[in-house]
Parts: sequence; structure tokens; C-alpha cells
Amino acid sequence: MKALRDPDCLLAEGLVAIREQFRVPPSHPPAVLAAAQAAAQRRPTAHIDRTERHFVTLDPASATDLDQAFAIEAAGVDLLLHYAIADVAWFVDDGDPLDTEAWARGVTTYLPDGKAGLYPPVLAEGAASLLPDGPRPAVIFTVRVAPDGSVTMDGTERGIIRSRAKLAYETVRDDQLPPGMIEIAERIAAAEARRGAARIDPPEQEVEKDATGRFELRFRPLAPAEKRNAALSLACNLAVADMLQAHGTGLFRVMAEPDERALGRLHQTARAFGLIWPEAAPLAQFEKTLDQTDPRHAAFMLAVRRAGQGADYVPYRAGIVPWHAAMAATYAHATAPLRRLADRYVVQAALAVANGKPVPAPVEAAFLRLPAVMDKAEARAGQVERAVIDLAETAILANRVGEYFEAVVTDLGEQGARIQLCDVPVVARTTARGTAPGDRIRVRLESADPAKRTLAFERVS
Repeated sequence: MKALRDPDCLLAEGLVAIREQFRVPPSHPPAVLAAAQAAAQRRPTAHIDRTERHFVTLDPASATDLDQAFAIEAAGVDLLLHYAIADVAWFVDDGDPLDTEAWARGVTTYLPDGKAGLYPPVLAEGAASLLPDGPRPAVIFTVRVAPDGSVTMDGTERGIIRSRAKLAYETVRDDQLPPGMIEIAERIAAAEARRGAARIDPPEQEVEKDATGRFELRFRPLAPAEKRNAALSLACNLAVADMLQAHGTGLFRVMAEPDERALGRLHQTARAFGLIWPEAAPLAQFEKTLDQTDPRHAAFMLAVRRAGQGADYVPYRAGIVPWHAAMAATYAHATAPLRRLADRYVVQAALAVANGKPVPAPVEAAFLRLPAVMDKAEARAGQVERAVIDLAETAILANRVGEYFEAVVTDLGEQGARIQLCDVPVVARTTARGTAPGDRIRVRLESADPAKRTLAFERVS
């Protein structure tokens, strides 16, 4: 979960309640576990041996469900990104218990104290995961990255790979990265800037207890290696999306620009944190000035993520170009099939199209069903994430009842004024009357109930 981590399990009771409220499954049913054990014994028979390539993975140090591995080679002025994706479809058959359960879950649900995986660990953290403990089946996308950062799909194949190293965001050095990785990341970033992309990755929030027993919320900036790794995934997803759109098939990720009301709230939020955002400057331009190591900037980045209208999935529609405003491009999800149901089908479609074969009928049928299933699954995951954030915010403020805070009104609604605290990255509501967006007010914290995940503020001036 990018929004919150709780490494010391400080919020254990509240997290148990969240799991119960949102019916986060504690495990997989016995039939699914048995099917996973059997599937894990399958040996690849349709894969080309690519174990000579120097593939590596780059993930959080603790991660074991590794969807992606990569190798890079030069091709004149271009760079070839060989991006290996876990071949989940090799292990999961349409209609089997693994498939049925995956459709019920949709995504892996993350909480600070663990996760509810899309697939059982024997697959997601074993046979299908691209761990460096032996050969693994994968679908390899070869993406050509031009000097200007434009990407095209050069080829797609099923292959056997062997990861040579499990690199970690937290500890990897630049000299341990494959030659060309930093250059690819720089090319992709330059292309994003030219497109006017507004992709934003806020730092993680971590909950800790200080010496006085109070909870504290602090930000962990994204490591440079993390951003570079995201650029590789972006390059692959853009190339897949363009290829599928050109061949009249696929499932795409789309997102509209924030509406005027959301932008107005963001301007007030920026004012609350003392950030200077010129009225005439577009959000994408202002975002480029943000520094994720600055707590005020980091809090604003989180506000931007919450302010968006949200992304949706849509199947291919003739005559319509699917558009993702934050990416400023046609975009698809293909690189995380161990954690997102939809990616398994996008990968299968891309494999077929790239090799001149028809997309399998079950995949085409899935594209029509997946938007509703994925929207529901991601909405549920989002509710869990929001509940965890609410829990953290109330826990952080639990010992500060009666204290006064400076705040800025960011919006008005039937439930009162939405306020952004100026010194703490907390968004709440108050029943303040006679206020308008942009007003700076002073409030007193009347109650903070971690059990109910609620805060109550009263305006005092």
C-alpha cells in the first residue's frame, strides 16, 4: 500500500476491525489452495530459452511476489528493454478454482500488517514469481526506446528466464543497475514532460510512536531506483496499449482531468501548506516544482491523488481513442498480473497480437466483463486504504484532544466545511458556518476516536 505502512503494528486492533468490516479474506479456500499446489508443478512447454539474458528484478526488499524482471541492450541509438512479466496464464486456466477466486477478488488487497493475495502464495510468491532461485516462465515484451523517449513494441514471446539478482529499492547502487536503465528512465521522463503528463507518485506515510507515546505520521520519499523502475513499467504499458489499440482489441486505463471544483480545492490546499501556486499555472506544471522530501509538498501530493476523478478500465471501442490524462497517452495495465486480474488478459492479448494470432475468445469476452469487476475490486481496495488512513489520522491525534489547529477551508458540502490542517497532513470536516473556500480558520479538536476512525473539530475563530 503506497499510502501507509505500519511496520511496528501500532494499529493492530484497528486493522483487525478494518479487515472484518470490508471482509478482507484471511486466506484462500481449500479448493483454491489445492489447485494452486497442482498448478505450481506445471513445467513450461511453450517457452523459448532466454536464460542467457541477464535479467534482474527491482522491488522493495521484502517483496516476494515479483511480477517483473528486465534486461537491457543497445540497438544503435535506441535501447531495447526486455521486460519479462510473470506468465500467470500458464498456471491458471479459464474457469478453474484459481480463476474463479481471482475474479472474486480482482486485486491483491494491501494493509500495513499483511495482504490478501489475488493468488495463493505457492504461485504468487513461488512458482510464478520471478525470484532468482531458478528458471521461471514469463512473457517477454521487447520494447524499443528511442532517444526521444518514444516507445514501440519490437516483439513479444513466451520465454524461460533466470533472474540473476533480486535488487532492492532501499539498498541498490547505481553501479548494480543494468547498463542503460538510467538512460531509459531519463528518456521516458523527457517524453512525459513533452507530452504534458501529470503523473504523480507521493511518498509513503509511515506511522510511528514517539518517546511520549504519541503516534506520528512521517513521509518516506520514493527512492531514485523506485522512480526508474516505474519508468520501465510505464514504457512497457504504453507500448502494449499502442499495439492493442492499433489492432482493435484490448483493455485500457482511462482517466479524466480533475474538474474545476477539484482544482479549486487543490488551490486552497496549496494555500494551507503555504505553497505558492500561481493561478495561471496548470496543475501539471506546478507538480514539477514539488519536492517529495518536503512534508508540506508531500502532503499536497497526497491531496492531488485524492482529488482526481479516478481511473477506469474500458475495452477497445472502434473510433474512440482511450486517454489517460495523468499519462497524457493511451495506456494499459499489463505489468502486474500477480496482483491485478485484468493484467493477465492484457498480456494474453498482447502475446497473440504480436505474433499474428487472433486474440482468444475467452480473453475478448473478459475485456467486456473486466471493467465492472476491476472497478468494484479497486473501489473496495480504495475503501480499505482510506479506512487505514483514517485510522492512522485518528490514532495520531488521539492524545491531542483539546488542542488548537490552524486550518484552511478547501470546500463546502452538506456535511459542513472540509478543512485541511496546516501543520498536520489531515483532511477533516467541521460544522463551521459562514465560511468560504480559502478562509483560514482556527479549530479545536473535540474528539478523536480510533475505534470509529472519526475526528470532530469545532471552529473557535
